[in-house]
Order: sequence, then C-alpha cells, then structure tokens
Amino acid sequence: MSDDKTPPQITDSHCHLDFPDFEGQLDGIITRATEAGVTRMVTICTRLRNEPAVRAIAEAHEPVFYAAGTHPMSAAEEPMAQVDDLLALADHPKFVGIGETGLDYHYTSDSAERQQQSLRIHIEAAQRSGLPLIIHARAADEDMARILAEEHANAPYACVMHCFSSGAELARVALELGFYLSMSGIAAFPKSRELRDIFAAAPVERILVETDAPYLAPPPHRGKRNEPAYTAHTARVGAELFGLDYADFAARTQANFDRLFAKAAAYRAAA
Repeated sequence: MSDDKTPPQITDSHCHLDFPDFEGQLDGIITRATEAGVTRMVTICTRLRNEPAVRAIAEAHEPVFYAAGTHPMSAAEEPMAQVDDLLALADHPKFVGIGETGLDYHYTSDSAERQQQSLRIHIEAAQRSGLPLIIHARAADEDMARILAEEHANAPYACVMHCFSSGAELARVALELGFYLSMSGIAAFPKSRELRDIFAAAPVERILVETDAPYLAPPPHRGKRNEPAYTAHTARVGAELFGLDYADFAARTQANFDRLFAKAAAYRAAA
C-alpha cells in the first residue's frame, strides 16, 4: 500500500457528474480525484435529452470522458433511443461508451418489454460503433444473460457489467462472452462477502473499478455522497481480494480500462 504523494493511477469507469449533487463543485471534485490517483473519469448520461450537459462537462475537464444512453429505469418515460442517434454521438472524441442501458426489474418490472427493446437498440449501437456497452443489471439476471448472449452470437461487441452486484451465473455468462465486471462501493460493504467471492473468482484481467457517484460510497464514507476520489477505497479492497499490492492492482485495472475503453486510452495517449 502506497502513501506516496503520487499515488498509483486508477480510473473511475462510471460516475454521474451531471447530477445535482455536484452542481457548482466540479473543480473541487476533480482536484480531489486527481490527488487520490483517479486521473480519469467516465461520466454517464442516463437520459439522452441530457447529453449536451454531460458532453459539456467532458469538454470542460481534461480528465473526464463520457457515455450516453437510456437507463432502464427511465425506459418507460423517455423516448426510445435510436441507433443512428447513438452512432452520431459516438463521433465526439470524448464519447467512449454506449449506455448505461440494461434491465432493472427491482422497481420497474412493469416496463420489462420496453427495457428489453431499448437494450437491444443500445447493443446494436455498440456492435456498429465498436464502443463498449455499459450495462446496468438488477433483479433481471436470466433475461440479461439471455439477451447479452443472443446478441453477441449475432455480432460480437465489448461490454462492462457496471456496478456488478448480480449472481454468480450472470457473472459466468458475462465472463464467457469476454465482458468485464466493474467493482463499485458495494463490493467494499462488510456484508458483501458473497459478491466479493464472485469477483475473486474472476480473472483480474477482467476487472474495472468505479464509484457510480454520487451513489454507493464505500467505507469509510458509506452513507455519504460518493465522489470519484473514493474509487481508491474500492480499489484497495480489490487489491486485497486478488492478493496484490495496491500499485499492482491499480496498474492491472488501468490496463483493463485501456483495453476496453480503447478510445479513451487513445485520446489520453494523443493528449
């Protein structure tokens, strides 16, 4: 574990910097992230009508990249995404992923059919753009595994299971398809032993880290507003899970992010 003034670099692969929780505070948020070693952040647009505001954040802050899609919990109340519209967004140099999209039957099972339609549209955009798909999955493991596998058989695509907190079977299917699992603060919660076991059984080459800020702050900040700097707390838990020192785990997750989010890695290399 390093206490150097220059901590190992890591990436917050999923946060929501456009949410009201951060209004007027982004300069400080990003400074604290950088000081903690979090040198890149992917901020996620969950409603396509908000894309201009999310894009503006990425354009204004060098360490920030972005992705956009229709969150499954909003699928019933938002216009259906169109493949061509998502592909047009992908032309932006800092637009690096499709989503988040997925299935959430915990609160919104009544819109399951529309969620599935939206998911398949986002998958097609990932297939055609070559950008990774960003998946939200909750209480929908069976349908999630089936649709991801069906569409991958039609045409391959890359994918991250963001904030993975589903069961071992969905993790198995995702890993067999070549997808990545992202650790959020949930994996650091004391009662998440079963989830940590799922991560520990996965290849370290398929692990990313994230905050999902402003949600799901890891200990010692649990119950407070999350922010990208706290990715480091989750990453330290990940290092322990894989029996690696923090610098090694950080380097591996960086390599994983660069492999999956190749557009962000290329942008960084050219900067």
